[in-house]
Amino acid sequence: MTREKILSHLLTLFEENFEIEEPGLDDDLREKYEFDSIDAIEVLVEVEQFLEVKLSQEEKKQAMDIRTINGICDWVEGLSAARS
Repeated sequence: MTREKILSHLLTLFEENFEIEEPGLDDDLREKYEFDSIDAIEVLVEVEQFLEVKLSQEEKKQAMDIRTINGICDWVEGLSAARS
């Protein structure tokens, strides 16, 4: 899966689910958009659906420290590569 496809999906997710249009890819989601743990869980569910996998507890823990869309994209890209 390409980074462009992952990023496109994430940007659509943020626009549709969180009403965040054209976010900065390196913006701190918690500070700039008041992103909280419930929002992060929603993103995890979406990532599972996007990748068609069930994430492990360890993978979910790793994701909870991510603060930017670029960080999420890197994490999803790594998950996708590890499962290929």
